[in-house]
Amino acid sequence: MRRLIVWRHGETEHNVGGLWQGQLDTDLSPRGLDQARESAQPLAALRPTRIVSSDLRRAAHTAAVLGEVTGLPVEYDERLREIHVGAWQGLSQGDVAEKYPDAAAALARGEDIVRGEHGESVAHVEERVMAAAQEILVGLPAEGAAVIATHGVTARTLVAALIGLPQRQAWLSIGGLRNCHWAELAEHRTGWRMTAWNVGVSESVISTSDR
Repeated sequence: MRRLIVWRHGETEHNVGGLWQGQLDTDLSPRGLDQARESAQPLAALRPTRIVSSDLRRAAHTAAVLGEVTGLPVEYDERLREIHVGAWQGLSQGDVAEKYPDAAAALARGEDIVRGEHGESVAHVEERVMAAAQEILVGLPAEGAAVIATHGVTARTLVAALIGLPQRQAWLSIGGLRNCHWAELAEHRTGWRMTAWNVGVSESVISTSDR
């Protein structure tokens, strides 16, 4: 069977500070690089045959570590970027709750709104990330395994779409991937199944913010 590993990037300073990153092109923190190095060994043991990454640095640099361990080239696709959060980029969760109380309340209810006035909704993310995933799958042979290095919201959106879980339910009921944690999916004759969620590095080097 074919497999997909959907991998969230390592920690950034924005994660540590609880800031919305969206499509800001931030770098890994020193701990984030350690997370990538620690994650690379168990991911390599899953025998990936292809690595495709968001082109934002925090994901691309995470994927590069796995590329070095496996010897596989890393491909880049901007459709794997994080959700664009518009005017919220660089703001804390508290800032957003204060400046955009109606939007924050809507998100808490599971409504899929455009983030930050001119950003994206999850529906927008699903459309672009599924287009990228379908192209990856077209070239993935039987028994192949692709690692997709991406971001918190994008990862959950992709996994939910592939397994047929409504996005609102996923938003409200599935905790976000921790930094450098991943989901494992396997293709069966009835479709894709999630076989593992939030697999990853030791607790000593994780960060939990999924913005």
